[in-house]
Amino acid sequence: MGHYPPGIDQLCLFVLFVTFKDNPDDARDALLPAQETRPTGTLKEWFCEDDNLDKEYDAQGAANPNNHRYCAENAYISNDADVPAVLEEAFTTIPHKKAFALWYAMNPCSRRKLPDMALSMQTDHYFALYTIWEDEKDDDRCRGWVRDIMKKVERYSEGAYLGDSDFQVRQTRFWGAMQGKRLMNVRKKWDPEGRICGYLDAGDVSGVNGLTNDHEWKL
Repeated sequence: MGHYPPGIDQLCLFVLFVTFKDNPDDARDALLPAQETRPTGTLKEWFCEDDNLDKEYDAQGAANPNNHRYCAENAYISNDADVPAVLEEAFTTIPHKKAFALWYAMNPCSRRKLPDMALSMQTDHYFALYTIWEDEKDDDRCRGWVRDIMKKVERYSEGAYLGDSDFQVRQTRFWGAMQGKRLMNVRKKWDPEGRICGYLDAGDVSGVNGLTNDHEWKL
């Protein structure tokens, strides 16, 4: 994650490894190679500290505060892309101290064959921007930063996660080609009049046909 940590007035990279084991010794053994080979020069570090769900919820609450302004975007970066080069600007130019950029490794889950329509859009690399600020005067600057970053990043993406996307701003792929067609056919068959709300693209023009499951620059 690229962010400004609490109490540090400097943009930092935060790297976290998580493992699930039956006992602390096995967990320590699993994480030790990462600890022993980490880069030098860290500002802060911890290794195999006890954690619990209460602490995790508190951390999430602090990172995603109420009564703020948000602009979220994301992309599944192509497996053959130079991921550090593609994401460097996003991680080094955060526009507000409460905003952060995130990269998450999806492999090996992304390599599993999944049934039906479940998670049909994914790659080994999930990237997201959570741009958070307080003052309306920063709207154009923060939203513009997200727009500019995504214009560059999306050319190296396969698509995006539907939940953190704004369909009125950016058109991309959200499902595999076959799964997307199947989903739209289900909508047309069981809700031909479009009574159930669609995907709220600009002007809600997609209607019962749903979103065009492709990158906007290819349409």
